[in-house]
Amino acid sequence: MHVIGIDGHKKTHTLVAVDPLGRRSDEGTAAATPTGHAQAIKWIGQFGQVLLAIEDCRHLTRRFEADLPLAGHEVVRVHTRLMAGARWSARERGKSDPIDAEAVARVALREPSLPRASLAGPARDVKLLADHRRRLVRSRTASANKLRWFLHEIDPELPVPSRDLRRLCVFDALTEALVGHDGVVAEIARDLVEECHRLTAQINAMEARLRKLVENLAPSLLEIPGCGVISAAVIIGEAAGAARFKSRAAYAHFTGTAPIPVWSSNKVRVRLNRGGNRVINHALHMIAVTQVRRGCEGAEYFARQMARGKTAKEAVRLLRRRVSDRVFRSLLADENAAQPSDLGIRLAA
Repeated sequence: MHVIGIDGHKKTHTLVAVDPLGRRSDEGTAAATPTGHAQAIKWIGQFGQVLLAIEDCRHLTRRFEADLPLAGHEVVRVHTRLMAGARWSARERGKSDPIDAEAVARVALREPSLPRASLAGPARDVKLLADHRRRLVRSRTASANKLRWFLHEIDPELPVPSRDLRRLCVFDALTEALVGHDGVVAEIARDLVEECHRLTAQINAMEARLRKLVENLAPSLLEIPGCGVISAAVIIGEAAGAARFKSRAAYAHFTGTAPIPVWSSNKVRVRLNRGGNRVINHALHMIAVTQVRRGCEGAEYFARQMARGKTAKEAVRLLRRRVSDRVFRSLLADENAAQPSDLGIRLAA
């Protein structure tokens, strides 16, 4: 069976077919348009049953990835860091689109357990909404920080609580407080208050929408102490299906909660894993910290680790791995309980 590597770009996609021994058989280029995708699928058909390996640049290849499974082809994603070794070991030196596409195909031959791409559904919607909400929060934070300086200049005694520039009632009160103040500073401050008010309303609406999606997709995830709607949405969107992980250990490596071994001889040593998906890692960290602060199920485990001589950071890291395992079990249980008609055909986001 041939493997076809695909190097995706904004305007064109380059395809290179290699045989089971990794030798290049043919290559082609298709436009990154629906017509170009149809031509690429026709070109792929000459090789019969194939495995398609596509470089993991989903913002460039999302539409192509959706068209390929519809044509009956199996698609795997190849992370860019895996291509370096394949490119170095190639006979042809340099870097070009065909060289990159061939490197993608050779990685797929070498790595049989690469994640499979499937069609999209609610999980991708959750990811898109969570990412958009994060951008809105960043915009509001930037505007609120600038607003504080202008409010201090207008009236140093104006009471503005440290964490209250995200409540609609506070923005309404600031609008009233700015009445009667003239000048450019007051004008800009009023604009910033209006902008923060609008962003907050959007953020609140987005969170309400995410709550409904999360409750339908992974209700047991919200039952985990310390796991709120936003953390659950981030986990669902970034994981893109727990069934694609062969075990909880594989999921822990994906989330960066599994330590990395750094030992030889008979003394076992590990170091902190600074890789993995840092977005999910942050969500798991917030769940762990919340459990400790609220005295939930993780607080007792945290206390036991502290009694054994662990530092607070080490105890939280151990708890974070424990939370990762709990999250994996919850995601898997929800996916197994859901009917295919409820989930639809999904594309790993």
